[in-house]
Amino acid sequence: MASPNDATQSVVIFNRLALTAILLLLIATILTACFKTNQAAKLVPSSQPANNPVKANYSTTIPSFSHIFLIVLENKEADDIASNAVAPYLNQLATQYAMAANYHAIQHPSLPNYMALTGGDTFGITNDCIDCFVNSDNLANQITQAGHSWKAYMEDMPKPCFVGNAKPSYRQKHNPFIYYDNVRNDPTLCNNIVPFTQLAHDLQANTLPDFVWITPNMCNDMHDCAIEKGDTWLKEWVPQILASPAWRDDGVLFITFDEGTGSDSCCTYAQGGQVYTLVISPLVQPGFTSKVAYDHYSLLRTIEEAWRLPLLDKASCACTLPMNDFFVQSQAKRP
Repeated sequence: MASPNDATQSVVIFNRLALTAILLLLIATILTACFKTNQAAKLVPSSQPANNPVKANYSTTIPSFSHIFLIVLENKEADDIASNAVAPYLNQLATQYAMAANYHAIQHPSLPNYMALTGGDTFGITNDCIDCFVNSDNLANQITQAGHSWKAYMEDMPKPCFVGNAKPSYRQKHNPFIYYDNVRNDPTLCNNIVPFTQLAHDLQANTLPDFVWITPNMCNDMHDCAIEKGDTWLKEWVPQILASPAWRDDGVLFITFDEGTGSDSCCTYAQGGQVYTLVISPLVQPGFTSKVAYDHYSLLRTIEEAWRLPLLDKASCACTLPMNDFFVQSQAKRP
């Protein structure tokens, strides 16, 4: 027969076991809730851009250009253009201004290169998709936040902020800005993406924005037509840019190609071929040729450093050099 002490001891043990079970259940509930919250955070898109810009020690030799122009052409290796009689104007510009002789595209096909130039990453894009929009910070948004103005002039685009392709010669894959959610979904920013016909008006009225992006149509960018066609188009429009006060007052014009046809590589991330790239500015040494290895991230970094913008993603890599050797001589001459 059990004693009263035995009964009391059994009750105490039972209570301890019950309390332990309750504590274990409570801990399990808390851990489950934390796990679900964490998973939900991964699944729900952030309202903030995905990539985190990095502040850097900016180069002292990159001028704070008054205006920056960028023209992007299509699908030619550097050897297709350099010293080629079918591209006399491009080669003339190289003699008059400066050339990056070891400059590389990021990958194939077109769109990842355009995203790299404006967002510091390819965002996992491996084709020329139309609906692969990204929630990420980008050059257009950065420029706006810094108080600068910008426009992207798209040849044969039917209207501002147009989404999609348009016959005969406009292709969205050559318009990176429309892919960024915080540009496309903001009417004020999106209406800075305009048909190319607006450029002539802005040149004549001297109302060019601080940053000018120019995408020729599928023929004039040499994608679908001969090199001669694109060279002739440049000979028509580049002199108008160089005659503008925007360029003459310490501005710069970069001309590059989105990708080559080979897989020459450099700089850790670039595997899209070596492409012909010019740096055209009153601040460069005429006839200068740089043999430093550069890529599209280098060009993005150069623009960001010029205006003291945070560096986007791979533009902040130690492997990504700013294009400062083009401007060392000009800085030494300036007061």
